[in-house]
Amino acid sequence: MIGFVNLFKAAGPSSAGAVARVRRIYSFQSGDRQLGAGHLGTLDPQAAGVLPIAIGKATRLISLLADQRKSYACTLVLGRSTTTQDAHGDTVEQQPVPVDWPARLERSLTSFIGRIQQTPPMYSAARHHGKRLYQLAREGKSVDRKPRTVTIYGVTLLGIEPPNTARLRIACSEGTYIRTLCHDLGTAIAIPAHMGALVREASGPFVLYEARTLDEVASDPAGALIAPEHIIPFPTIVLDLRGSADFRAGRVVPLPQGATGRHVFVRDESRTLVGVGEALGALLAPRKVFV
Repeated sequence: MIGFVNLFKAAGPSSAGAVARVRRIYSFQSGDRQLGAGHLGTLDPQAAGVLPIAIGKATRLISLLADQRKSYACTLVLGRSTTTQDAHGDTVEQQPVPVDWPARLERSLTSFIGRIQQTPPMYSAARHHGKRLYQLAREGKSVDRKPRTVTIYGVTLLGIEPPNTARLRIACSEGTYIRTLCHDLGTAIAIPAHMGALVREASGPFVLYEARTLDEVASDPAGALIAPEHIIPFPTIVLDLRGSADFRAGRVVPLPQGATGRHVFVRDESRTLVGVGEALGALLAPRKVFV
């Protein structure tokens, strides 16, 4: 079994918990207790939205996904900053919100577009000397974190909710902390701030309006499983019995005439996906083989 699931994760469950439930669904369907599964970018428990999950050998295809951009909708709440940079943390600073905050915010948004530096929050899954930052934070520790370069492709002000909340849509690169962006926006306009609600609307080719809930995946596992060719834009070639056997054995095989593209998905005569090959002139070299 191999493919991707575009899961809608509700607010509350962890990403790891959602992946574990999806893995159990497909493990039961396939009869393979060792079936692997993994997500393509974690969502905080309080966040909702798109959580793409690779099933089976599709976990080996994650690195081939060229488009890792994300899109989020969130609320920015002004007047209070927190330890976690979201609504669930303890208060760090609190102050009245000036009436001119919408104008301040609009003026500051453009300064966050492009390549910016972000310092991972202490309550995050980033590692410090092999230990998760959130584990250290729960122990009451704070450590120096190295800033990361991320890219903000766009920040749109969707609306204002008086007296102190703004709705934003953010398009960004993989690894961007929206909580930190909200905190830093507050710093830029000299008002403490934190992130309120968060919904991931897209993750690469996976979009919100196509996502399925856990109950929908459980009721129709086959219908929820997306073939790799629908996610990764490689052409597909079909090898005959001998060619597919050689390919599975890791041997270079003749490239079928008419094949285009540097990388291709390879299927055998029964249309079973056997791997990913790389075109080397008139030859096809195995790069990922699913035995």
